[in-house]
Amino acid sequence: MQYRNDKYGNPLSVLGYGCMRFTSAAGSVDIDKTEKEILQAIEGGVNYFDTAYIYPGSEAALGEILARNHLRDQVNIATKLPHYLIKSEASLDKFFEEELKRLKTDHVDYYLMHMLTDIKTWERLKSLGILEWIKAKQQSGQIRQIGFSYHGNSDMFCRLLDAYDWDFCQIQYNYLDENSQAGRAGLMHAAEKGIPVIIMEPLRGGRLTNHLPKEAEKLLREGGRTPAEWAFDWLWDQPQVTVVLSGMNSTEMVKENLQSAGRSFAGMLTEQDRALIGKAVAAINAKMKVGCTGCRYCMPCPMGVDIPGTFAAYNRFSTDGFFQGEKDFFMCTAIRKDSTSPSKCIGCGKCESHCPQHIQIREELKKARRTLDNPVYKVAAAVIKTVMKY
Repeated sequence: MQYRNDKYGNPLSVLGYGCMRFTSAAGSVDIDKTEKEILQAIEGGVNYFDTAYIYPGSEAALGEILARNHLRDQVNIATKLPHYLIKSEASLDKFFEEELKRLKTDHVDYYLMHMLTDIKTWERLKSLGILEWIKAKQQSGQIRQIGFSYHGNSDMFCRLLDAYDWDFCQIQYNYLDENSQAGRAGLMHAAEKGIPVIIMEPLRGGRLTNHLPKEAEKLLREGGRTPAEWAFDWLWDQPQVTVVLSGMNSTEMVKENLQSAGRSFAGMLTEQDRALIGKAVAAINAKMKVGCTGCRYCMPCPMGVDIPGTFAAYNRFSTDGFFQGEKDFFMCTAIRKDSTSPSKCIGCGKCESHCPQHIQIREELKKARRTLDNPVYKVAAAVIKTVMKY
């Protein structure tokens, strides 16, 4: 494992464990499977684990696994304050204490304001006493370092960086988002201020591995690396990147990512490598319909529409053809007791107010419906309702 230092010289593994996508079984985290994966990661040198209050079952599962294996002091826990749920100063402690209980710990190593959106949101938190609260928690040792996670444009990200003396930050960044989201401009501004950057969505919700256009995948594989390796290496090539999070949910994935992290170093890509990635980006952008990462911040939809599932199927229809796209759409909308089709959308716009990618969801859902909700789909949906007696 390779390590890069945080703001105070503490070594952090360049590969971090993203805990949002733990495997579920019977509606809860599959604790035994997840335990094997986490233990394998720790044995391989991973020491940064990222979770959040709103990730279903995640904090509790991580806390249980670390506690029963006596590993709490060997790793760093990063979790997040759901500031969007905070209504008063008293609720700051309420949510934090609940997180400590779930995590079975008396402190959080890296604590983030979850999805801090803009200066107005930060000012609202300040009016609720967040500055005094942070100071007290840091003085007591309950919070070691304070930061924020962010989805949005680079201008606002830089303004938020300048609004407080942050210890670290977390952004969505990958070779498709180089010039969107916080982007390279935000990454460089953080570096200028000496603020470590944690990277989320390095594979753009799996889109840079499992759902690449054939032309892009062919280019990358002929370059001698897997698509995932190219995506990670592009990040680790940049010295301004501190930790890259991966939502690992198989031992095979953990093994592959450990191997990649172990050989990583800043400046590892050649000019030819970067040119190859540029060609792959052009091929991807030529096929992509909607830039959805599958983060699910738009959910739940009040009408039950599976928004990320619909967009994933829509993109796959474009990249992998009619059959694969329709199959995915059928699986995510029709083969359920209650349909989650975009036909149920009433245009309320709640989803758009929460979308980190600022996608015009209502309009894109209409386009997806026109493509996917075709006669073939309607017949198949009617048949499955009859067979399953829905």
